[in-house]
Amino acid sequence: MKGKIDLALHPVDDLFTTEDLRKQKKQERLMDIPLELISNFPEHPYKVLDDESMTELVESVRICGVIQPVIVREKDDGEGYEMVSGHRRKHACELAGIETIPCRVQDLTRDEAVIAMVDSNLQREVILPSEKARAYKMRLESMNRQGQRSDLTSSPMATKLHRGRSDDEMAAIVGEGKDNIRRYIRLNELVPSLLDMVDEKQIALRPAVEISYLTKEEQNILSDSIEYNDATPSHAQTIKMRKFSEEGNLTAAVIESIMEEEKPNQKTPSQFKDERIRKLIPQTIPRERESDYVVKALEFYNRYRERQREER
Repeated sequence: MKGKIDLALHPVDDLFTTEDLRKQKKQERLMDIPLELISNFPEHPYKVLDDESMTELVESVRICGVIQPVIVREKDDGEGYEMVSGHRRKHACELAGIETIPCRVQDLTRDEAVIAMVDSNLQREVILPSEKARAYKMRLESMNRQGQRSDLTSSPMATKLHRGRSDDEMAAIVGEGKDNIRRYIRLNELVPSLLDMVDEKQIALRPAVEISYLTKEEQNILSDSIEYNDATPSHAQTIKMRKFSEEGNLTAAVIESIMEEEKPNQKTPSQFKDERIRKLIPQTIPRERESDYVVKALEFYNRYRERQREER
């Protein structure tokens, strides 16, 4: 059998593209791009809120334009661009009625873009735990994939993992202890209602991590219990819940029993289970005086009804 002949065939683009042109494509380009051609980064972890800060940014954009260009990359399919850094500026332009935005177009792979996107937002004044959770997870996954490659030094955006473990490397880069990074990443396992409580500082990071090991069903039961008792579990209570869960014994009754245990941060639960009654009691009324308030309200109402009957 004759050996195969290598015809040294190359893609057509390579035949008509010089080395200089290929290098030029790798270089950053500065250009104005219509907003309609720029898509938001897939699963962008940072929230873009229409808050007071956004109102100020919109006014600034109207007066001065976008001073700092955003960073975009060409989509893998070549159809338009993908935002890497600058989602707030893009949204401000949309609100201000501006149709184009100055962009730095960079030749980035998906993993390089994830790393650049996460890092560009780390200097924000306020980053919610849920945002850190998603951002750290995306960055660590991209770093792990990059660690499997051998050509990382070919791009200025690449991050080669010199010290072995990617979480060690990431800790040094983002300025967060690796244990905390792991804790934040665990928050991705929380159901939305509990993750919102973490963002609202109702549940601290360590108790939230313990809760993240419960099943979704157990977490939903706990969420309902927190709302009913108007109190969040302590770290010790969440450790106890996790142990019961791992043993397969964390029922709704067990959760309620643990939640009823006294602890320093627990508020006195409402004396009424019926939400219709609880909504009618002013929040200024102490929980231990709710029954007195309802009794007085009923006495007043009965006297009113009595007067109505006498006037007929």
